[in-house]
Amino acid sequence: MTKTPDYPYYAGQPTLLEGRQWLILMAALALGFAALVLIPLVTFPLDLIPALLFLGIPLLALRWVAGPHWTALFRPVGLRQVVQMVLFAMLTLAGSMAVALILKQFVSFSDNPVSLQVGEMTALELVGRLTPTIPQLIGEELFGILPFLAVLWLCITHLGMSRRVGVVIALVVSALIFGAAHLPTYDWHYGQALIGIGSARIFLTLAFIATRNLWVSSGAHILNDWTGFLFTFFMSHAPIDTNS
Repeated sequence: MTKTPDYPYYAGQPTLLEGRQWLILMAALALGFAALVLIPLVTFPLDLIPALLFLGIPLLALRWVAGPHWTALFRPVGLRQVVQMVLFAMLTLAGSMAVALILKQFVSFSDNPVSLQVGEMTALELVGRLTPTIPQLIGEELFGILPFLAVLWLCITHLGMSRRVGVVIALVVSALIFGAAHLPTYDWHYGQALIGIGSARIFLTLAFIATRNLWVSSGAHILNDWTGFLFTFFMSHAPIDTNS
């Protein structure tokens, strides 16, 4: 059985990133996120531009600071990894639904604007809307995993914590950062964004923790999000039984 490698960059495998390099990566994530939300291109294929910038800017920064080791986040993909994508997508979907059911007892929810749009689209429009989500969701995985690794590095290198404690803290902090980035999407509902979206981020980060493979967490993320969009689409276009 092949041993799962350690997390990259925080402890010298395959290379060690220092504070200045982590700051460059965090700045690149912020710049990519700004491009995604501020560039006013919202129709296909122009909406590919902000999505590709969101993905490309952090990748270029990672290539700059890690050199040829920038690929350490991406391991090979075979049948086993595809199965892992499906399993973690199912886990994320089930976990998110459970958290949502609990949260609804205490806070009101705001609809995802994309889901509302999907219900009114044709099949061709749906394809055009989903296509940019592929680079965007891979970019979201970088937005979730790089802060996880940065906090892990900080906890172990500078705060002297154990690896296990560092992983738990990094998991929670990166989930909160990810949830906070979704606050504008959900009308600044803190509970929905920080707890609801943050919990989904935890499940997706667990996919990376289990496999050390950003392709697996990205695949799970795409499958999870597309399941919701496709469900909304088919339910909105289901024929109405006029005989009942």
